[in-house]
Amino acid sequence: MANDTQAKVTREQLIQGLQDDLAREYKAIIQYIIFSQKLDSAKYMNIAEELKLHAHEELDHALAIANQLDYFGEYPTHKPEPVQVAEDNEGMLWADLQAEDETVRHYRERIRQAEALGEYALAEVLRGVVKQEQEHQIDLATALGVVPNDSQRKGEGPSKSKSKKG
Repeated sequence: MANDTQAKVTREQLIQGLQDDLAREYKAIIQYIIFSQKLDSAKYMNIAEELKLHAHEELDHALAIANQLDYFGEYPTHKPEPVQVAEDNEGMLWADLQAEDETVRHYRERIRQAEALGEYALAEVLRGVVKQEQEHQIDLATALGVVPNDSQRKGEGPSKSKSKKG
C-alpha cells in the first residue's frame, strides 16, 4: 500500500511539501527565539539555553530546504506558518514539542516522496534534518518529563497552558 502512494507522488507535490516544511522552519525559528527569552523559572533555565541553539539549528534547516528548492528551480516561500505563543513555561515547551512532532511526521513523508521520485540526495539532506528534529523532541520532552516519541505520548499534553496564535 505504501508503494502505491509513493508511485503516485508528483514533483509538484514534493515541491509544495518542501515549501510547507520551510514555512514550519520559519515558525520554529520565531517560536524558539521568543521562548528562549520568555522562559522565566530557574527550573527551565537550562532548556532556555538549549532553545537558543535550536533556533540556530532551525535556521540551518531552513537554509538547507531553501537550497533544495533552488535546486528544483523554485523560489522559497517567505511566509511562516502561524506562530503559536503561550503565556506560561509549560505551554511554551508544549507548543514547541507539538511543532517538532508535526515537523518530524512531515519530514518522514517528504523522505518517502523524495525516494519515490529518485531524489536520493534530497532524501539524505532530509534524514540529517529529521535526526536533529528528533533531538529537539528529546530535549523538549525531557524538560516536560514526557516520552519523546509522540506515538507513545497519547493523552499527554498541555494542562492549563494558555496558548494563542500570533
